[in-house]
Amino acid sequence: MRPTEIRDLFDRDLREHARPDGPGVRVERAGPLVRQVGGPDDWNGVVWSDPRLDAEGADAAIAAQIAHWGALGHEEFEWKLYSHDGPADLGERLRAAGFVPEATETLLVAPVEALAPVRGAEPPEGIDLLPVTDAAGVDLMVLAHERAFGTGAGRLRHQVLTRLERAPDEVVALVAMAGGEPVSSARMELYPGTDFCGLWGGGTVAAWRGRGLYRTLVARRARIAADKGFRFLQVDASAMSAPILVRLGFTALATTTPYVYRAGR
Repeated sequence: MRPTEIRDLFDRDLREHARPDGPGVRVERAGPLVRQVGGPDDWNGVVWSDPRLDAEGADAAIAAQIAHWGALGHEEFEWKLYSHDGPADLGERLRAAGFVPEATETLLVAPVEALAPVRGAEPPEGIDLLPVTDAAGVDLMVLAHERAFGTGAGRLRHQVLTRLERAPDEVVALVAMAGGEPVSSARMELYPGTDFCGLWGGGTVAAWRGRGLYRTLVARRARIAADKGFRFLQVDASAMSAPILVRLGFTALATTTPYVYRAGR
């Protein structure tokens, strides 16, 4: 498939026909938009907009979403904007309405079969790569994430623990241990009924960077995806991760920017 065909498939299967990203949340069609709505600890936001959306329709849709989440009492929600979404000035219209853009990421996709040479990668010496299957494992995963990124991971803990408890077949979580300490972690979201799995996380503490842990975590998840019959791996990659993933065989299809609306700001 050509990159544009894969992107169209991604837009259709994971955005327009999105599934809830965990138990207790719902996906709704709201006029020209698709949004996910959950509790305060869940991800809330717009995942897709109709490609035919024009300037007038965009302004009306933006106002409707602000009113919707305001009525629910949520302090914030996100509009996940992709570079090929319309109208062309949608980002500017979101800013004008009070949304604040966060760091832009690159949408990368790789056919699982193209990653065959990578899938055999093993952890570097001194590392045990463990599956996360319970609350204790989630705590180790969260600790690795917080040490790697320097930010709190309460929402991550809630999301992974809830998924493991209620839909364990839809998530794969891993933590890398060195001498009894968590030094890296990552997860994979499985999207049943589609050709895609999503790679998320992949943070490594500073002392262990540059030793192949990121590659190992990608390899292990790619192996699992292949075993389960999925065709593509998808990543929203940071500026740090994107070059590594491109070297491993991923292709850039678009960029994506989270526009965040916070009530009262």
